[in-house]
Amino acid sequence: MFFRSEPKWEVVEPLKDIGWRIRKKYFLMKIKNQPKERLVLSWADLGPDKYLSDKDFQCLIKLLPSCLHPYIYRVTFATANESSALLIRMFNEKGTLKDLIYKAKPKDPFLKKYCNPKKIQGLELQQIKTYGRQILEVLKFLHDKGFPYGHLHASNVMLDGDTCRLLDLENSLLGLPSFYRSYFSQFRKINTLESVDVHCFGHLLYEMTYGRPPDSVPVDSFPPAPSMAVVAVLESTLSCEACKNGMPTVSRLLQMPLFSDVLLTTSEKPQFKIPTKLKEALRIAKECIEKRLIEEQKQIHQHRRLTRAQSHHGSEEERKKRKILARKKSKRSALENSEEHSAKYSNSNNSAGSGASSPLTSPSSPTPPSTSACTILNVNFRDICITSTSSTSTTTSSSLASCEHRGTCPALVPGCEWCEPRGLAQLHPEFPKRNFEESRNL
Repeated sequence: MFFRSEPKWEVVEPLKDIGWRIRKKYFLMKIKNQPKERLVLSWADLGPDKYLSDKDFQCLIKLLPSCLHPYIYRVTFATANESSALLIRMFNEKGTLKDLIYKAKPKDPFLKKYCNPKKIQGLELQQIKTYGRQILEVLKFLHDKGFPYGHLHASNVMLDGDTCRLLDLENSLLGLPSFYRSYFSQFRKINTLESVDVHCFGHLLYEMTYGRPPDSVPVDSFPPAPSMAVVAVLESTLSCEACKNGMPTVSRLLQMPLFSDVLLTTSEKPQFKIPTKLKEALRIAKECIEKRLIEEQKQIHQHRRLTRAQSHHGSEEERKKRKILARKKSKRSALENSEEHSAKYSNSNNSAGSGASSPLTSPSSPTPPSTSACTILNVNFRDICITSTSSTSTTTSSSLASCEHRGTCPALVPGCEWCEPRGLAQLHPEFPKRNFEESRNL
């Protein structure tokens, strides 16, 4: 569909998997009236951070060929539709800065070029200083223009002689994720696109210095470098303190000893005119990108806290501690229950003792009249009748009397064990039906 409206372009061959993005395609191109020149066409779909309206997006994409800067790789042609963008640039046989570091061929697949290098070797100090200064200059230019970038890495820096030129300015307009997003999304202080660019520059400087990316970020200690000035810049962008406290600005990096004495000789004047309306659209889109980054960092932070808590409580040491605490708690509760039970038992005994504190009725003393008392007559010393008096109170008092039966009991006396099968055994089930001595003792 594209070539129907642009007949001057012709596809030479597809460049399979030369980049790291799965959904970005590359083709080697040529112009029909200039068959010897080779160009590269890149086609990419929209990403999750695309917040520009379709109209503003297409206008900004078509504005990219007008961007002129000594350290930006020029776009020959650019167009876009509602779901993707297409850009054409000149093909460079030398390749990118990453190809220089890894001694790779530009047309080879990404994994073949960079994942198993034959020799790991960094660049010379003067190359590090010159390339670093040029990249910082173009980053400062884009920041001053209000143009969001956030996609700096070695494969997005094209080498043209001794000059570095930045690639893929369209990535931020497309809303594509950054190559180092998995790194800076872990640090909540790296929450603006300017700080993202500075952090990515630290990764790039590390790769230029040591010939490989860092094993992990933040970096606790740096290997020996060609100059301590290089280590100072790396510490300001990749150390644990820098990731926790925040990144320096691009202007601050330009003032550091590693780059302050680099002289740049260029006659090309930077030019990139963005209309005021599109500048406002870029500002809003930049704020939305940063807001989504902050939300993602918050979720990662909460997930890491939860994971640490789970691993802490799931450790063998913590399990033993919880078992010991559970045992102590069960012992303490059992002790408290036993003390409470004994306290209740003593209180009940005290109340029972206060209710039965009146002296027992002796055989010689007369028994006071009561409606619920048993009166026992005809007492002898061989037969003993046990009577029980029940009062309206909660306590029950027992009186023992010795009675002399004259033959048989003249009347059925309630409560007499010999007269009817009732008595203390009925009134108190625990009263044993044994001889008189045991009953009296109980």
